[in-house]
Amino acid sequence: MTTRILPAVADPDAARALTTLLSQLPDAEPAAPVTDSTQLIDTLARLAGEALDELPEVVLVHERIGPVPALELIREVSLRFPSVGVVMITTDASPHLFADAMDSGARGLVTLPVGYEELANRVQAAAQWSTGVRRHLSSANDVFTGPGGTVVTVTGAKGGVGATVTAIQLALAAQASGHTVALVDMDLQTGDIASFLDVQFRRSLVDLALITDISPRVLADAVFSHSTGLALLLAPGEGERGEEVSDRSARQIVSALRSRYEIVVIDCGGQMNGANAAAIEMADTALLVTTPDVVAVRGAKRVVRMWERLQIRKAEETVTLVNRFTRNTEIQPPLIQKITGTRVASAAVPANFKELQAAVDSGRLHELDAKSTVKQALWGLAGELGIVKPSVTAKKSGGVLAKRNSGTFKNDRGSTGSPRRWRGGPAAAEGTR
Repeated sequence: MTTRILPAVADPDAARALTTLLSQLPDAEPAAPVTDSTQLIDTLARLAGEALDELPEVVLVHERIGPVPALELIREVSLRFPSVGVVMITTDASPHLFADAMDSGARGLVTLPVGYEELANRVQAAAQWSTGVRRHLSSANDVFTGPGGTVVTVTGAKGGVGATVTAIQLALAAQASGHTVALVDMDLQTGDIASFLDVQFRRSLVDLALITDISPRVLADAVFSHSTGLALLLAPGEGERGEEVSDRSARQIVSALRSRYEIVVIDCGGQMNGANAAAIEMADTALLVTTPDVVAVRGAKRVVRMWERLQIRKAEETVTLVNRFTRNTEIQPPLIQKITGTRVASAAVPANFKELQAAVDSGRLHELDAKSTVKQALWGLAGELGIVKPSVTAKKSGGVLAKRNSGTFKNDRGSTGSPRRWRGGPAAAEGTR
C-alpha cells in the first residue's frame, strides 16, 4: 500500500534532506513540502473537501514550523483531521516533549538529524494507525470525518464601525437557512453581543480557557442557547478576565466549535490580542468592517498591514465590508479596495441607523424588521460569503430569504453586483454601530 506523506518544514535545507530520505522509503509517496502552518492547514482542508481518502496518511511537522508553534499546529491538525497520523521532527527527544507531543495528538517523534531507520519506523507506524482509523470512520457515518464547519471572523477597522451588528446578522442569516450556528464574542474586554441580544449569562469563554481537552459536553455547558437557535459563547462580564484567554486556548475553543457547528461566526471587535489573532488566522473567511471615511479606512489599512507583518492573514485573503455607505461619500468601495489591497464585498451596508435604533436600544437586534435595508444588505453578505444554504424559504426568515440557486437573497438592496449599484445605497445621517 502506498503511503502519502506531507512534510511541513520551513527551513529549505532541512526540507531537501527530509525529501531525499522520504523518497527512499518503500511504497512512500512524499508530496512537496509546505513551508508554514497556514499552508499546511489550507492544503489539508482542500484535500478533505474533495474526499476523506484524498488526505495524506502521514504529516511530518518540523519543530521550527511557523507562525503557529509546532505543538499547537499538531493539536489543530489532530482535531480537524482525525484520520491523519502526525509525526513531529525535533532535536529535543526528552520525555517532557514526548508527553506534550502525545497530548497534542502526535503519533510519534523523529529526532534530528533524521536517520533512515527511525524515520521509516515512525512513518510506517503512523500510516498503519491512519489506515485503521479510516477503516473505522468509513463504517460509521455518524462520526465526524471532515475538515469541520466554516469559521468566519468579523473585525472592526476601529471601534464603532459596526462589527458586532454585522456578526450577529451573519449568524442569524446562516441559522435561518438551516445551519447549526455558533456566535462567539471574542471582543474580550468590551464585547456587547449579550447586550444586543438581551442575554443574561453565567458562563463565558473564560470558563473554557484553562481546559486542555474540550469535550462536547464541556462545550455544551459553556454555550448559551438563544431563542433564535444560535449557540452563544460570550465574552466575560468582567473585562479584565479576558486576559485569561490565551492564543492557545483560543485555538482549542475554535477547533472545538468548528467540530460541532456548521457555521462559527466570531466577533473579534476592534482591538487585537493573542486570542482573536489566533481566531483570525484559523478562519476560513476573515471579514474586516470599515466605514467610508478617512479615519476608518486608514484604520483598515493599518489592520491589514499588521496582519501581514505578524503572518496572521494576507491582504488578498481578507474581505472588507463597507458599512454606513451613502452614494454621496467621496470614498467609494473601489478606492477602499485599492488602499487596503483586500477584496471589497459587493454588499455595501446602507447608512440607516434609524432602522436599527429601536432594536439596539431594546436589546432585540434579532427581531429587526425584515424590511430593513441594513438587514437585507447583511443577509445578502451572508449569501456572498457562502454561509447560507442555497435553497431556503422566505417563510423561515420573515421574507428576507428566498429560493435562489446562487445562495443570495431576494430584495437585497445592499448586495450589489455592478459598479453602478455601489452608488445606489440609501443615504441617511447615521449608520449601524
